[in-house]
Amino acid sequence: MDKKEFEGNEQPSNNGTPEEVTASVNNNEGSLDAEAVPAPAEEVAAIEEAAHEPADVPAQAGVSETVPVMSKVGGGTPPSTPASKGGKGWMIASIVLAAALIIVLIKPPFQKDDSSTAVASVNGTDITKAQLYDKLVEAGGESTLQNLITTTLVNQEAKKANITVTDEDINTEIEDLKTQFGGEEALNSALAQSSMTLDDLKEQMPLQVEIRKLLEPQVKVTDEDISTYYTENKATFNQEEEVRASHILVATKEEADAIVQQLKDGADFATLAKEKSSDTGSKDNGGDLDFFKKADMVAEFSDAAFKLKVGETSGAVKTEYGYHVIKVTDRKEAKEYTLEEKKDEIKKTLISQKVSEMSSTWLQDLTAKAKITNTLTDKAEASASPEASAEAAATEAPATK
Repeated sequence: MDKKEFEGNEQPSNNGTPEEVTASVNNNEGSLDAEAVPAPAEEVAAIEEAAHEPADVPAQAGVSETVPVMSKVGGGTPPSTPASKGGKGWMIASIVLAAALIIVLIKPPFQKDDSSTAVASVNGTDITKAQLYDKLVEAGGESTLQNLITTTLVNQEAKKANITVTDEDINTEIEDLKTQFGGEEALNSALAQSSMTLDDLKEQMPLQVEIRKLLEPQVKVTDEDISTYYTENKATFNQEEEVRASHILVATKEEADAIVQQLKDGADFATLAKEKSSDTGSKDNGGDLDFFKKADMVAEFSDAAFKLKVGETSGAVKTEYGYHVIKVTDRKEAKEYTLEEKKDEIKKTLISQKVSEMSSTWLQDLTAKAKITNTLTDKAEASASPEASAEAAATEAPATK
């Protein structure tokens, strides 16, 4: 079975969890469930920085035994949710509630601008536009509106700086994240923990690209910074020996020996795997397990696989799961990367980290200098000081004669 599929079934431990606000609103027999409120813009901007962070996360216990060849104790894990320098952890926000609010506020399912207009009816009892709006606001409207305000501020700054976001920019960001997480499947697995897809992430990327393009010119990374980072994280740059192998799993040695003979007689390994292997996770792929390190598999399996040369096939190999016939199809030798080989990658990592560190303060300053009206948060102030509110309204929008 593909070990990445196995790893995808695990629940990786996150140093930071997505910020979710889940609301269940009951009205008579009906209910409205609002999913997660999007994280603040600075947390969205920190995705790339967090992905660059080195992590040494131990394998988890209690691993599913659906993959016969995986070690139950030392099984490999996908690139985990690394902690960012700021301690916020890796965050990818859900956009479900934001979309719901936009639909209600911009494209309502009714024509009249009337708070008493019914948007639904339950056994003759109307649910009004005002009720729906109020519940959506309670479920996270303030956070959603604040994120829209932040996005507007950043868009305005990007426009002033003549910054544009292209499809190529978005694709570059996504490809970089795939690399940092160890491939598209690992990134998708991490996204799934926040109930997101790659398309959801792409929708949030323009904001991150704008912030990066605005702040990168202010970032300075020296050769000393790069050297220090390399020294402190040298172990993470080393590549362990890996092999790529396919296997056929059967219950008895007699079956395994018969398969070995068939292979010697010219049978196709992938075809036999599809026909005879009991490993349902890999048999449809011709028994392919992709690349793995020694610690990723049970000892008996790894010992046999790593002794084979590319193209060679083993005899019957017994493990606690049965008998395996193994064929090695590729190999990656162990390698220790030098500072020069990793210099560009480290520089990019450090820039991402510094942009993430700067973004929070930068957004706070940007917000403080802006003239913002927020009816959801300004209501209390308006109620407490109606005279001041009236005076401000008269100043901002004088009546025409």
